[in-house]
Formats: sequence, structure tokens, C-alpha cells
Amino acid sequence: MEKIILSALCLLFAPLVHAQDLYGAWTTIESNDEGIQVEHTHTFTKGFFSEAIFEKANGNFVGTNGGSYTLNGETIDFLYEFSTQNPELVGETKSKSYRIKNDILELGEMTWVQMDDGTPGDLFGAWLISGRKRDGKIVQRDTSGPRKTMKILSGTRFQWIAYNIETKEFMGTGGGTYTTIDGKYTENIGFFSRDDSRVGASLEFNYELKDGDWHHSGLSSKGKPIYEVWSKRTQ
Repeated sequence: MEKIILSALCLLFAPLVHAQDLYGAWTTIESNDEGIQVEHTHTFTKGFFSEAIFEKANGNFVGTNGGSYTLNGETIDFLYEFSTQNPELVGETKSKSYRIKNDILELGEMTWVQMDDGTPGDLFGAWLISGRKRDGKIVQRDTSGPRKTMKILSGTRFQWIAYNIETKEFMGTGGGTYTTIDGKYTENIGFFSRDDSRVGASLEFNYELKDGDWHHSGLSSKGKPIYEVWSKRTQ
């Protein structure tokens, strides 16, 4: 009887352990047909994912995809909300086998090395922009519509993506590494779909967590004051 109970408990808690092991950022590098090294970074938070693809040497943007995911035994079911290289994937679910051992992720036919496990940054998770301050007041934004701006962060890496799940339109993305130290959130841009010349730049903002929301303020990449509110994504 004890063995049966123990086996049942193992089955019950195994998916949770696997999910936590998946959290964070992963990377793999491959060479394209021209011999250029292309880096892929995969970020997994609780229920959401993104993959960014860019040239390793200069950060030139290649593509991105992402959405939500669920674990199903030894496979991950990916439900795509955006995909620059295959827009027809949007709204579709694709399954890939996976295995994690010694900080190595075997996902489908690719092997990934873990960059972080969701720490040490304070902002791990998937966030949707839910408000902006205008004339001293926070103007709320509905996050349930098809047009979304999402920021997904591991413990050291960030990516923002603007897209529409209804039209399958992709508006832009950027990402790289980040730190959260003494109320300062600093982004180091590693790729930017709209302007490759921004790669290498660093931007510092103020950040504060209020009632679970991320309040983000400072100057934009164009030097304009911004005050944004981001809400942790749950669905």
C-alpha cells in the first residue's frame, strides 16, 4: 500500500517539478546556409514562452515566435500567438518532445543550454501592458483583446512583442539582457526588429511593483518620458 501511495504522489508532483525545471532562458546556436552563426533564445515562464532568433555577431533580427504552452507527459504543447517566419502557425498547437538533464534541454530536434532558471531578476514572468500615465492619471488598457503587447522575462533576459492574434499581424519586437538593482531596471538591447542600429544600447528605467503590477517609468529609446503599467499574464 505504501508503494502505491508513493507512486501516486510521484505521478502527481512530477509535472510540477518538470515545469519549474523548464523556467528561465535557454540558448542554442546554429550556422545558416551562409555560414553565419544564428542564436536562438527560448524563454519559458509559467504557461508562456517566446523564442527569439538573431545573428550572434551583430544582433541582426531573424525571427520570433511564441504564445502559451502546456506540459503533456514527455511533450510540450505550444499554442502560437505570433510567428514571423510562419504566420500560419498562429492559433495552431504544435507538440514537441522534451527532456531536461544537467541544465540541457532536448526539445524536438534541437539541444538547448540553460542561461538562467528565472533568477535573479525581480520581473520573471509574462506581462501585458495594461495602462499608461497621461496628464498625471493612469489610463487603463484592456488586455483581453486580440491586439497585445507582451513582455516576457526570465531571470536575466527580456523580450517585448507587439502582435495581433486575430489578424496574425506582427508589429515588432526587441530584447536582450536586463538587470533589476535598487529600483532601477536596465535593458541591454541584443536585437531589435525595427532598427538593428539600436543593438548594443542600454536603457535605464525606474521600476516598482504595486499590487502585483509593474510600474515602469523613464525615457524611451527616442528620449520621450514614459510611464507604463504592466500586469502579470494569467491567460
